[in-house]
Amino acid sequence: MLALMADGVTHGSAKRWRSIMPVMSRVERAFCRSAPWQSFTGRVVLPWLLGDTELDGQVLEIGSGPGANGRALLERYRAVELTATDLDPVMVAAARRRLAPHGARVTVTKADATDLPFDDDHFDTAVSLLMLHHVIDWRDALVEVARVLRPGGTLVGYDLTDRRTARIVHLVDRSPHRLLASGELADGLDAAGFTAVQIDTAALGTVTRFRAE
Repeated sequence: MLALMADGVTHGSAKRWRSIMPVMSRVERAFCRSAPWQSFTGRVVLPWLLGDTELDGQVLEIGSGPGANGRALLERYRAVELTATDLDPVMVAAARRRLAPHGARVTVTKADATDLPFDDDHFDTAVSLLMLHHVIDWRDALVEVARVLRPGGTLVGYDLTDRRTARIVHLVDRSPHRLLASGELADGLDAAGFTAVQIDTAALGTVTRFRAE
């Protein structure tokens, strides 16, 4: 939020901000498409996040980026049908190329996380992988995810917290963001109607992992 205010952008003008700026800066686009990050997310991040969780059925990924997470999910969980979404057209195009070998098991769609183009009660699971802080109105995104999840459906994810390291990184690359302050995520999940909320932190508190039904 500090970075947004420094650029003259307030929470009230968030929708206008999204309409005139890419979701990711060029730096973050390059980072997300880099081979080391794609390898790390598949070999380290997803096992840490999901553990022994068995995913199947209809899975929604919000903020899918270039498709590295989606590919890892599809390879790890053979019973999953994935809908990958992102607001950034560059990321959508990259994800379509990367996920094309999985054929009918995957759909890649350009979509705003705060206004998802899906029916109520459509998905069994939603995943949010290091992207929620890119959504200025991330509380609205949680409401939308709750709407499209079926009763008993699960949201799992991880994100950056509002710590000094994350603030410095985003001030340097100047990507639009709103980092999650302590306690905000739990409040947002509760307000969106989620239950059985589990939240913990890692990497000296700079990363938060969450799960809710």
